[in-house]
Amino acid sequence: MSVGEYIEKLLASPRFAGQIRTHRLLPGREAQFADSRLPWPAAIRRLLEARGLERLYTHQALATDYVRSGRSVVVATPTASGKSLVYHLPVLERYLQDPDARALYLFPLKALAQDQLAGFNSLCALWPEISRPRAALYDGDTSEHFRRKIRRDPPQVLISNPEMLHLAVLPHHEQWAAFLAGLAYVVVDEAHTYRGVFGAHMAQVFRRLNRLAGRYGARPTYIFCTATVGNPGELAAALCGADEAAGLSAPVVVDGSGAPQGPRHVVFLDPEQSPSTAAIDLLKAALARELRTIVYCRSRRMTELISLWAGSLHGAYAGKIAAYRAGYLPEERRDIEARMASGELLAVVSTSALELGIDIGGLDVCILVGYPGTVMATLQRGGRVGRAQQESAVLLVAGEDALDQYFMRHPDDFFSRPPEKAVVNPDNEVILSRHLECAAAEMPLRDGEGWLRQTAVREAVRQLERSGTLLRSAEGDQWLAARKRPQRLVDLRGAGQSCVIEDTEGRIIGSVDGWRAWRETHPGAVYLHQGKSYVVQELDTERGRVLVRPEKVGWFTRVRGQKSTDILEETERRPLGRGMVCRGRLRIMDQVTGYEKRSTSGNRLLTIVPLDAPPHVFETEGLWYVFPDSTRLRLEEAFVHFMGAIHALEHAAIGLLPLLVMADRNDFGGISIPLHPQTGLPGVFIYDGLPGGAGLTRQAFPQAGELLRLSREAIASCPCEDGCPSCVHSPKCGSGNRPISKVGAVALVDDMLAPGAEAEGEALARDWRCSPAPDRGLGSAGEEGAAAGARRERTGPPAATPAAHAERPDALSGPDAPETAAAAAPDVAAELSEEGVPPFVVLDVETRRSAAEVGGWHRAGDMGVSVAVLYDSRDGQFHTYRQEELFACFERLRSAPLVVGFNSFRFDYAVLQPFAGFSLKELPGLDLLQCLQERLHYRVSLDNVAQATLDEGKSADGLQALRWWKEGRVEEIAAYCRKDVDVTRRVYLFGWKNGYVLFRNKAGQRVRVPLDLRR
Repeated sequence: MSVGEYIEKLLASPRFAGQIRTHRLLPGREAQFADSRLPWPAAIRRLLEARGLERLYTHQALATDYVRSGRSVVVATPTASGKSLVYHLPVLERYLQDPDARALYLFPLKALAQDQLAGFNSLCALWPEISRPRAALYDGDTSEHFRRKIRRDPPQVLISNPEMLHLAVLPHHEQWAAFLAGLAYVVVDEAHTYRGVFGAHMAQVFRRLNRLAGRYGARPTYIFCTATVGNPGELAAALCGADEAAGLSAPVVVDGSGAPQGPRHVVFLDPEQSPSTAAIDLLKAALARELRTIVYCRSRRMTELISLWAGSLHGAYAGKIAAYRAGYLPEERRDIEARMASGELLAVVSTSALELGIDIGGLDVCILVGYPGTVMATLQRGGRVGRAQQESAVLLVAGEDALDQYFMRHPDDFFSRPPEKAVVNPDNEVILSRHLECAAAEMPLRDGEGWLRQTAVREAVRQLERSGTLLRSAEGDQWLAARKRPQRLVDLRGAGQSCVIEDTEGRIIGSVDGWRAWRETHPGAVYLHQGKSYVVQELDTERGRVLVRPEKVGWFTRVRGQKSTDILEETERRPLGRGMVCRGRLRIMDQVTGYEKRSTSGNRLLTIVPLDAPPHVFETEGLWYVFPDSTRLRLEEAFVHFMGAIHALEHAAIGLLPLLVMADRNDFGGISIPLHPQTGLPGVFIYDGLPGGAGLTRQAFPQAGELLRLSREAIASCPCEDGCPSCVHSPKCGSGNRPISKVGAVALVDDMLAPGAEAEGEALARDWRCSPAPDRGLGSAGEEGAAAGARRERTGPPAATPAAHAERPDALSGPDAPETAAAAAPDVAAELSEEGVPPFVVLDVETRRSAAEVGGWHRAGDMGVSVAVLYDSRDGQFHTYRQEELFACFERLRSAPLVVGFNSFRFDYAVLQPFAGFSLKELPGLDLLQCLQERLHYRVSLDNVAQATLDEGKSADGLQALRWWKEGRVEEIAAYCRKDVDVTRRVYLFGWKNGYVLFRNKAGQRVRVPLDLRR
């Protein structure tokens, strides 16, 4: 049976006809062709003719014309429009002209990369083998043997993924010198997926790639391929770091498709039963007619359930249906793809994982269980059917969410609404800082290079230097990474580390982002995988591990939590009716407090289980509505539940935000509060869920008034009485959607936007002032979440230098950065004066016995004292003490305002403690080694620091001092100890004056370590 007959039966069905809200037949279109401006080489023309391609589609011809002229492009056309030829053909032509030229193909999924390798080899198959360009996959499944071969002799086309570029190519660029030197093209497929957190990471990865390619003399042309989005040029420019001043022009947009398309039915269905039950019935009807079908679900759980139910309810097709989602192991996904492409499977039930262009054969019917969240995603998923220009169908089965119901009541809006804009925030400070550290580890950041001209980058470098993550060179004109391989600590797909999910037999069955772990895989949570249910036994975020046990249960879980917010910075405000709307930076404190157990049949609450989860604290961008007290009083006088009103409005606004920006409601968070401590007024806060912000609320801010009006309309037009998931209930509400007042939300917006109320809002926006955010302090219990850990790593301790030091010419400040190495180099003699330095004492101790002689370093108290030396700045003298004279040493130590040492806390104090009549930990001490270790995360020797800082090292070592003791040469020990004390004194003075000391890192480079010695 044809698709047309399937739709005809559906429209006539007594069961479904009354649930159909709209049916559109989108007409097919004929192909449109064009000639290229310049003729293709004969060898390429023969390849095209062999494939039956006499001419290119109009968009193919235009895009390849731009690429061949050296311009970067972004091709934004529908699925199956032949975008692969846009990059294959210029790459082949360049190979014929220059066999040393190279191309990098990046795909977000391994399956896409494998498809493209097969497609590229098939295209070149007619050429003699010796004349063909080589293409190779370089991903996590490539063996080490083949990785070495590829690095030694790189192919003309390297097909990889973002993670391999980030982890395996850029950190080891010296091994890829030949490839990077010849890099002519960078192909970025499915570029619309590079948004949000992933897009922010990839924007920085491409900047790192440009930087290293430039070192080897290459300036690649970028070819972006994307689904239809509202701002393809803006998206591509943000990703590749287009900068006209640096010679990197913005990609040219090619967005008019010349590819043919078959007729397509689009049906919107608002089911009376559950969406999953309706989808199963539609799927069964399609299978009965041998129509190849794909079912898209919005959650992993629903994907598994529909696959399980459909298979069990339709035994004849039980083996013909498979689930497909992220979290499956690679071999599981490839098996499903192969079975679908071969026709062994008739249907696949998937999350967005199959939204991308993986070749799984020709499909006839697409069933969307719930609106995908954006027009773009709906078009992209619908584009998986009818790829052979046959008649096809897309059926949208509405869920209870606000967006689903909005389009059920306004279907014309969907067909007239343009695709949303994809939002990328390259300046996300958390992500930027991590990639600056990676870039410095790959090649030192140099003062004056283009990247450092940007204000956000300069500020991030300052913060990283203060935290010790970046170390300035001795000359002051370069920054190096303190860690050798920081790339391993950066997850491109999330804000934190991932957790693997293991069953009780040790099998890895999936993974979950670290920041989502407490919400999805907390102890007691139900986890579904390939139709099987598991209960989480243990969550260990530090080790990145979730332990689950298989168990059949009749319930599911939903987390509960509480949130609060601080306004850190207001960047913009404007009046809105009686009130106003603002945007800026927020600090969010979000804590999971427990979870609900609900029955799978009837959604009945069974119990609530408390959880002791760490708080999740992060900074982000947001917008907030401020309501005047007059509005609150009027609603309360009308006996409206005001908290319920603002809570309902918060949920409705978040649910409808994806109408304005390309995002899912899960990309946002919200807080409603009747009296915010900083504003003194009621407010509704909506923020980007990504630490640092993704730019979503920033883009939505100009349409904040429209969002209120859309929310009011959606709430008022919903037929429910007290609120439901279609209007004001949120599936992720931490308080169980209580309190909620649907009537109150409508009254709130009506009062806020009442005619003639603008003067009140203008006065509020003009006169109102926000109080400063409370200082909650770093290192508090609230900083233990994954995002907070990233924040702590970025900022580190307070600035290492006082205000006066920040004005030195070698401090990164404004566009004028350090002038020259000579200007930045300090005068060591001048810096070692004690003038202006508060009084201090320097301590060092030599022992009579070694660690081996007393049974280990933990028994330092048994080592005895041969000599202890103090330098006291109060009299400018060195004081030497033997073991029997230590009482005088302790008297001087107890009177000292500060005791300075090098490894004094762990060693010198431990050696001296048995002879002291008080705890040496009570002394006001400063251990230079500990200060350095806190910055560097590893230990360095005094000799290393002294040589680099003073150009003078120690005169001997501890083993020599032990030999002298056995020989009775105490005076030589004392002289050696005095030398160590003097070296420590001068290192301390240098650090106190300059705010840093120097050492040689593992690469032998002299670098600065910022130290705050004036505390």
